[in-house]
Amino acid sequence: MLVEEIMKTDVYTLRTDQTVQDIMDLFKDKRIRHAPVLKDGKVVGIVTDRDLKDAVPSRFTVSPKGEPYKKKVEEIMTPNPVTAHPLDFVEEVAMIFYEHKIGCIPVVSNQELVGFLTETDLLYTFIELTGAHQPGSQIEVRVKNRSGILYEVSKVFHEQNVNVLSVLVYPDRENKNNKILVFRVQTMNPLAIISDLKKEGFDVLWPSMPQVNE
Repeated sequence: MLVEEIMKTDVYTLRTDQTVQDIMDLFKDKRIRHAPVLKDGKVVGIVTDRDLKDAVPSRFTVSPKGEPYKKKVEEIMTPNPVTAHPLDFVEEVAMIFYEHKIGCIPVVSNQELVGFLTETDLLYTFIELTGAHQPGSQIEVRVKNRSGILYEVSKVFHEQNVNVLSVLVYPDRENKNNKILVFRVQTMNPLAIISDLKKEGFDVLWPSMPQVNE
């Protein structure tokens, strides 16, 4: 999946010469927590709600309250932010979020802002990819880490005529020779599938039900 498939293209932006009060008004009116900062059409910074909180004094402060709200955007923004390209893979951008501990990223093409991506967008995408928003059941199976094993497990679902919504693969932290397959299937009663998986010799980790563990 590419960034251009999930990014927002209707992006609210700020200018470097605007004020903290302008940021507060924008964030409140549009119900957003991040905004890229443009200068001469180029992305030069990012402002987040955290930057705003740091810039605005506590309501208990005794100092004059007007001055902080007159600060310019360029004084509180994070300059030279990390950017993404619309043809980047979502998985790669997710790693950038993780490594840089950021909550948003401008999407730039030919030095122009074309979109904006937040951690919430990534979360929604993950939910869609896993099928967690659809009615169904989750089944976790521990298997040997070898070629063809996914096909062998999938045959059980095929024989039960059960639709698989998604498949995730995780390493087994206890044994590197194994891996964990997590299936999201379109059935509310997975007992027959679990029984058949066990008959085929597969180790079903979840759901762990006494009636199918014999």
